[in-house]
Amino acid sequence: MPAMEIKIFTTGGSIDKLYSTRTSNFMVGDPQIGSVLQESRVSVAFEIEPLFQKDSLEITEADRLKIFQKVQTDPHRHIIITHGTDTMILTGKMLCEIPGKVIVLTGAMQPAAFKVTDAAFNIGGAIIATQTLSEGVYIIMNGQVFDPFHVRKNLEHNQFELI
Repeated sequence: MPAMEIKIFTTGGSIDKLYSTRTSNFMVGDPQIGSVLQESRVSVAFEIEPLFQKDSLEITEADRLKIFQKVQTDPHRHIIITHGTDTMILTGKMLCEIPGKVIVLTGAMQPAAFKVTDAAFNIGGAIIATQTLSEGVYIIMNGQVFDPFHVRKNLEHNQFELI
């Protein structure tokens, strides 16, 4: 493993949603982060491991435990988790028990496949944050770095904010 390789776990959420013309509804599709990183010409080494493809409102405590165990046992020090925005704060709080790693959760309010989306910006922020922040757990959304214990999703303004 190179000195700086980022491990990326994907869990689904809006960042990976696609519109199904068959069902006339949104569904969580394959992880989009690899395409976003390739299109952005990111030169940092990374490895992507999909964990599941769920809307974050469908993530259970058992799923959170799986995320925890994967992150805890993975040999990488630098971790990014793409996650739905509705429950990423809960997952972030749980991951705070893991020492010695830089863990960044990010997602998007609009799917990466959309023309107008915050996905690429948030992913870029996560890539940089993972390389520069000290060990701990962070949420990267809307151009800001948040502590999972001091952030909330503001549905009225469709963004994350400090509390």
